[in-house]
Amino acid sequence: MRRAKLDKIDKKILRDLQADGRITNVELAHNAGISAPPCLRRVRALEEAGFIRGYHADLDGEMLGFDVTVFAFVGLVSQAESDLRKFEEMAADWPLVRECHMLQGDTDFLLKVVARDLDSYNRFLTSQLTAAPNVANVRSAIGIRTSKREYGVPVGPDVDIEDLV
Repeated sequence: MRRAKLDKIDKKILRDLQADGRITNVELAHNAGISAPPCLRRVRALEEAGFIRGYHADLDGEMLGFDVTVFAFVGLVSQAESDLRKFEEMAADWPLVRECHMLQGDTDFLLKVVARDLDSYNRFLTSQLTAAPNVANVRSAIGIRTSKREYGVPVGPDVDIEDLV
């Protein structure tokens, strides 16, 4: 696991960008207590170092017709590294799968799947997921509501990772 030392200004920049990826450099610099040119250099350095992986819009799935969220717990027949990678590659190609996490324990993968309705999820489940090579079993848990959604990680000038555990 890679760890790097970030100063308070870097953490302020990361916190603000994580909260609002469209913040202007001038506002970002003001919040961090520095001028705009060094702020932009810091942002570019954080991007190049891999701390910032990208920028995106947070879309409302329900407004776009995706009313169902399902968490699918997937067990595989084989856990050989090549088989795990093949499953991850398949999951990456399924548009309804929004997240794919390999787990330790009884379940090999947890998928976050969005669908228009239960029928469309069931079609995905039977025609793609359970039909995929090496899939032994799938257990589905249908989301009722989301009460907290925070993206990224807790970061900021006054956040010390050791204090969070």
